[in-house]
Amino acid sequence: MKPGDVVLARLPLIVGGPIKLRPALLLVSLPGPYQIALLCGISTRLHNIVPGWDELIKPGDADFVSSKLLKTSVIRLAYLRGVTATEMVGLIGHIDQARLDRLRQHLSDHLRP
Repeated sequence: MKPGDVVLARLPLIVGGPIKLRPALLLVSLPGPYQIALLCGISTRLHNIVPGWDELIKPGDADFVSSKLLKTSVIRLAYLRGVTATEMVGLIGHIDQARLDRLRQHLSDHLRP
């Protein structure tokens, strides 16, 4: 799996919540022996979208079909999680490079002092 891939991963809905299979975006592969990837959660609950931060992906978008998501979803940049290989169950699809670059840029801009 590589950055830009939409994966199924074992993730909690909230910290300490039940773990279940959820769609997530692989933002970047991580160095070191602990976690292998940084994931960003994907949700169909659209009411909490944060404009200018989260990314809406919907039918009609150039990469919606390739994402293999079933309906309009929010890529939640605030839901980040480092995961191991065993937490990523499989590949669903992928988003285009421009969307991945935008998400990474939002995160990078936020981290910069």
